[in-house]
Amino acid sequence: MMLTCFIEYRIDPFQRDAFAEYARRWGSIIPRCGGRLIGYFLPGEGTNDTGWGLIAFDSLAAYEGYRQRIRDDAEGRANFAFAQRERFIVSERRTFCEVVDEAFLKLAPAAAMA
Repeated sequence: MMLTCFIEYRIDPFQRDAFAEYARRWGSIIPRCGGRLIGYFLPGEGTNDTGWGLIAFDSLAAYEGYRQRIRDDAEGRANFAFAQRERFIVSERRTFCEVVDEAFLKLAPAAAMA
């Protein structure tokens, strides 16, 4: 059973660029530490103070191993320190969702995209 960690960030809307840099850095760190990075998302239209990160894991045990590896990772620690130093994340909330395999990452047929 695949789980997705859905992280909701409340960010300082005046530091959107700092959050974007934080998200970009996770692009190499998370996969190296064992997470399947689905993506980080910046606020767009509408609410300007909420961002999201989605990371998938094969199990809760896989997530727990990942958390230890990311704490031990020098770049991971540096990215956490960057967020604390710059204070662009006001709060974060984590929710674990179970993936419905039949409705996960389904792409539109090419004809529908034209």
